[in-house]
Amino acid sequence: MNQNPEQIARDNIDKQLKSCGWIVQNKRNLNLNAGLGVAVREYQTDAGPADYILFVDRKPVGVIEAKREEEGHRLTVVEEQSVEYATSKLKHLNNEPLPFVYESTGVLTHFTDYRDPKPRAREVFTFHRPETFREWLKKDKSLRGRLQELPDLPIEGLRECQINAITNLEKSFKANKPRALIQMATGSGKTFTAITFIYRLLKYAGAKRVLFLVDTKNLGEQAEQEFIAYVPNDDNRKFTELYNVQCLKSSYVATDSQVCISTIQRIYSILKGEELDEAAEETNPAEIQWKRQDPMPVVYNEKLPIEFFDFIVIDECHRSIYNLWKQVLDYFDAFLIGLTATPDKRTFGFFNQNVVSEYTHENAVADGVNVGYNVYLIETKISKKGAELWKGLYIDRREKLTRRKRWEQLDEDIQYSAKKLDDVVVNPNQIRTIIRTFKEKLPEIFPGRKEVPKTLIFAKTDSHADDIIQIVREEFDEGNAFCKKVTYKSEEDPKSVLTQFRNDYYPRIAVTVDMIATGTDVKPLEILIFMRDIKSKNYFEQMKGRGTRTISLDDLKKVTPSAQYAKDHFVIIDAIGVTKSLKTDSRPLERKPSVPLKDLLAAIAVGAQDEDLFTTIAGRLARLEKKLTVEEKEKFTEKANGKSINRLVKELLNAYDPDVIEERARAKFNVPEGETPTDHQLRDVQDTLILEVASIFTGELNEYIENVWKVHEQIIDIVNPDEVEFAGWDTQAKDKATEIVEDFKAYINQHKDEITALQIFFNQPHRRKELTYAMIKELFEKLKSDKPSLAPLKVWKAYEQLENVKGGSPVNELTVLVSLIRRVSGIDEVLTPYDKIVDKNFQDWVFRKQAGPLKFTEEQMEWLRMIKEHIATSFHFDKEDLNYAPFDAKGGIGKMWQLFREMTDEIIDELNEGLVA
Repeated sequence: MNQNPEQIARDNIDKQLKSCGWIVQNKRNLNLNAGLGVAVREYQTDAGPADYILFVDRKPVGVIEAKREEEGHRLTVVEEQSVEYATSKLKHLNNEPLPFVYESTGVLTHFTDYRDPKPRAREVFTFHRPETFREWLKKDKSLRGRLQELPDLPIEGLRECQINAITNLEKSFKANKPRALIQMATGSGKTFTAITFIYRLLKYAGAKRVLFLVDTKNLGEQAEQEFIAYVPNDDNRKFTELYNVQCLKSSYVATDSQVCISTIQRIYSILKGEELDEAAEETNPAEIQWKRQDPMPVVYNEKLPIEFFDFIVIDECHRSIYNLWKQVLDYFDAFLIGLTATPDKRTFGFFNQNVVSEYTHENAVADGVNVGYNVYLIETKISKKGAELWKGLYIDRREKLTRRKRWEQLDEDIQYSAKKLDDVVVNPNQIRTIIRTFKEKLPEIFPGRKEVPKTLIFAKTDSHADDIIQIVREEFDEGNAFCKKVTYKSEEDPKSVLTQFRNDYYPRIAVTVDMIATGTDVKPLEILIFMRDIKSKNYFEQMKGRGTRTISLDDLKKVTPSAQYAKDHFVIIDAIGVTKSLKTDSRPLERKPSVPLKDLLAAIAVGAQDEDLFTTIAGRLARLEKKLTVEEKEKFTEKANGKSINRLVKELLNAYDPDVIEERARAKFNVPEGETPTDHQLRDVQDTLILEVASIFTGELNEYIENVWKVHEQIIDIVNPDEVEFAGWDTQAKDKATEIVEDFKAYINQHKDEITALQIFFNQPHRRKELTYAMIKELFEKLKSDKPSLAPLKVWKAYEQLENVKGGSPVNELTVLVSLIRRVSGIDEVLTPYDKIVDKNFQDWVFRKQAGPLKFTEEQMEWLRMIKEHIATSFHFDKEDLNYAPFDAKGGIGKMWQLFREMTDEIIDELNEGLVA
């Protein structure tokens, strides 16, 4: 072994170069025909011998300046020396300056491409492959050079927030900033934005390949669908007709794919050379509490070299790119672009404070891109305080896994808190009370609906979800199609159920644990019911985001036929106190004293290999073995590839037992007696032992262990009935409603002297009969332009929370606006739909007319009602309107004259004046 620091560095560099496909030679044994890429040591230049000169296709292309590891902090100082070698003449050659320059200690490597507009060194994981340099040199300009020439963005079909994000991101690329963060509110089109700039990078910047990184399989599949559906605004072909898109489901990465969609777990496993069970992609790794003491580093993979991707787009980047997973991003020599609605301090730090887009939920609501929400509270006695079961009671016990029940008499008092609900104790009355209250209060929450608005319920566990589903179906007197579970563990294909929930009439209610808690687009969703608490501020924001998506009235009516208006808000029904509980900025990063078994199993499934993890799992399994029945042990063995629990415990411990490792190494490598196996041999054996035992923990086995580990049985409490303590709009929602109403009043009062419609209502009420559709439309458009946050329907709903609104739902936004103005101007004491006012005034007018000798015939009444309906939606009736539907089909102005003769003009005037009074 070399002890000289310089030689150690060169040994490491040699090893890395060989891994990256270079043939390393001494100058005295020079043979440039030996392969595509040759690295020659100590090659002579006009400036002296260079540590390495890199040749591709027999031509010099680059230089490596080697330094000992201790000089890592001085690599920027070494750049001058490297450039001197790169720009000097090589012995025997009349070469141009060499474009590719490295400074390396064998541990830390810097790389500069001197073809870039402003060449800047960047840290790289290792060296680039010779094939890469050959490809790069075929192009006139480097990638960073081509980024300078991106054409202006065509803005047709893009929202302003998307235009800003893409424009600023491309400025960031042109400034050669390696990391950029796009913060865009949920529902504002982050993925669409990403696909748009990816398309431009592929088409105009000649990007070779882009990685779209997600942290759950579900988000990857959803992103794939968006790529398939995307049609650029400068081409009538779909994205997937122009470029290959691959969603990784194995370790195979197609080299002819321009876009790869993958979970970060899968890329990590590929770099580690390990297979990954698909079940490990179902859980967001940020949710796993186990933290490795010594993260296993990624190693170079020639099938996935560092330059394989030019750009990496990280979806939901606030979650899973820290600690262990950060290695995946550090490995690739690529621009990193983060997408998130809810960044935290770590996110800003990771992306070097380079926030190219800052578009918050509040911005999105103000622009009409998203909808806001109101909070409706359902507080019950047991939800807040728990309950007590007394010694001597006969209660049901239910196995979580099989749902099998048995009677048992309690031999001690049991007092359970709200936190133990739906885990240790299930109280069906508590669930039923919440669901029944929800059903009873629906007319208050969403007035005028004939069906339940599309509703998503967040449950604590799969077992809790099953209980909720059963009770929902019973309370609403509906069948299986009405309410379904959407989790990875549901019997029915979760993607199929999700598609139904999004596009079909049924299910009306979906129950989930966390599969569609984040990132999943269900536009018709109008109610979120929280029956589980959330401690993470970011996670809660993401979950709320499921309801923010906008949808047109036509599309909403396809799944919710009784909807009368486009979605303008959603409602959070808080049945657990989630809107009031203390939230942390993000999940704690420290390892907790007691990590749930689920997280331990998830950690080993995604490749965690440190000793603490293996011994902890072994200890938990040893305790589990004592609790299981014979049948459960047999089932365990069946799912563990024929290995019993005890056998698996032993193998987990053997993987870190030095005596076992040495014994196996002696046998494998035939180490003679008296000699000790080398470190390499010991490591080889230990790696094999670790991989063999870790590969047993598949998704199926992990799920089984997790289920049987839980307390075998839950107590079913049917003794304590629950009762509602409060059901109503949250005070914060009322405060918000008051603010909206006051803002609206202020706006109307501010403009009452300058807008014709408002002048009539406030200053010249005798002219109300002159009010026209065009006047109201003009006011509506000005309000929409000046104050999009004061949309009439939104103000109407705010009033509904503050006072007893009469007469049901209004007809359309313009009639809503008139009703609101009548309320603000004092014409009506209580907010009332305009059509109901017209109806009442019409009844009064007919009564007055017929109190005397005049009696209208049935045919005359039919025409009067048609005029009334016209005024109810258009505010004014002109004789010319008789030439249009529905009057023209019934004879028009001639028929009107035939029916009313010389009274025609008088009746029209009286109706115009009387009905709008």
